[in-house]
Amino acid sequence: MSGTSQTTPGDRGSGSSRGDRPDPATEAFLAHRNLLFTVAYEMLGSAADAEDVLQETWLRWAGVDLGTVENQRAYLVRITTRQALARMRTLGRRKESYLGPWLPEPLLTAPDVAEDVELADSVSMAMLLVLETLTPAERAVFVLREVFDLAYDEIAEAVGKSPAAVRQIAHRARAHVAARRPRGAVTPAETRDALGAFQRAAQTGDLQSLLDILAPDVVLLGDGGGVVQGVPHPIVGSGKVARVLAIGLGRLAAAGSLQPTQVNGYPALILRINGEIDTVLAVRIDDGLITGLYAVRNPEKLSHMKQETTLRR
Repeated sequence: MSGTSQTTPGDRGSGSSRGDRPDPATEAFLAHRNLLFTVAYEMLGSAADAEDVLQETWLRWAGVDLGTVENQRAYLVRITTRQALARMRTLGRRKESYLGPWLPEPLLTAPDVAEDVELADSVSMAMLLVLETLTPAERAVFVLREVFDLAYDEIAEAVGKSPAAVRQIAHRARAHVAARRPRGAVTPAETRDALGAFQRAAQTGDLQSLLDILAPDVVLLGDGGGVVQGVPHPIVGSGKVARVLAIGLGRLAAAGSLQPTQVNGYPALILRINGEIDTVLAVRIDDGLITGLYAVRNPEKLSHMKQETTLRR
C-alpha cells in the first residue's frame, strides 16, 4: 500500500496565511477537496492512493497562478485526473504481484452518500470491480462523464485526448459497464434485508438459509493481501460458497461479532474480533439474490473504516 507522511490542506487545518483565513489557493483546494478525493478514489479503488494523488494535486495547484484559471473546479479535477492516471500504472504493477484476489479499499461512508443514488452506485464495491475491467483511459472518461457530468471538452483536457476521441471512449466504456453492472437498481433496503438474512444464516451456520439467498452463480472473493488468510481464488456457485461461509463465518462470528454498517454507500457487515475490525463484507445483489460477496481482510485496507469518509460529486 502507498502511504505518504505529507498532508494536504484540511488534514490538520493547514494552509492558513492570514490569521485563520486560508490563502486563495488553499481556500479553493479545500472547497473541492472531497470532490477531488472522490474522483481519485473512483479511478483507483484505493483510498490510500487517492490521498497520495490529492497530495500531488495540492503541490501542483499551489504553484499555479490563479489569475490564469477561469474555472478552478475544472482545473483541479484536471490535475487530479492526470495524477490518478499516472498512479494507475504503479497500482497496476502492484496488483499484478498481489497475493490472492484484489478488492477495492472499503470506506465507512455517511448516510448522505446513500441518499445520492448515483454517487452511491458509482462507489459501490460491485461497481468499483466493474470499473476495474476498463482501461485507465476508459475508466477516467467514464467516471468524469457519467458520475461527475463533465463536458467532453473538459474531459479531453484532463485525459490529453481530443473531444471526438473522448466521445468514442465514453461510448465504449458505457457499453462495457452496462454489460457488467448489476442487472437492476437495488435499494439500500433490499441490500439491508439480504444482509440481515445472510447475517442470521451465517451466525447460525444454517446451510439451507444461506442457499436461499445466494444466486446459483454467486462469486465469493476474499482479500487478505498475503497478510492474513483470505480466499486464494474466487469461489463460484451457491453450494461451494454456502459451505465455506457456514464453516468460516460461523467460526469467526462465534469468536467475535457481526455488525451492520454503511460501506461505500450501501449496507454491509463488519466482523469484529476482540473489538478490532477483522473483515468488511460487502455484497452485490441481482434480482433479489446475492451474486457477489466481497470480504476485505487485508489490515492495510481497513484504516478508512475507523471514521467516516466524506464523498462529493
